[in-house]
Amino acid sequence: MAATVLIEVIRISGLPAERGVAYPGRTVDHWTGSQAADALTSIGNLPGSEQHRCGFRPGWGIRAYEDSLGLALFEAAFCFTCHEARMHGTAVPPALATQFFDADAPSAQALLARFRATAA
Repeated sequence: MAATVLIEVIRISGLPAERGVAYPGRTVDHWTGSQAADALTSIGNLPGSEQHRCGFRPGWGIRAYEDSLGLALFEAAFCFTCHEARMHGTAVPPALATQFFDADAPSAQALLARFRATAA
């Protein structure tokens, strides 16, 4: 997203009470500038996959903000077990709210390693 100037990296601690509500967890890092742009490009280029069933237990998420730093443009939660990403926010069309990605692909493993490095 071209309007994104800040990404919060969230270590998700549970599921929200309802869809469309922020995922609970702690902020472990902030990405700006080229870091944010590279992350969004990486996420946008994750190869697709079929759904795997695990019950959706995301461990990592991001919240993207524009320069006003008001409400998040979008939030995305990633489950690397069931290969599912769920997104919501003003910048997310309903058709893109649930997507499946190949969690075993090198690009997905690189994203997971990047998430893990933020919590180190």
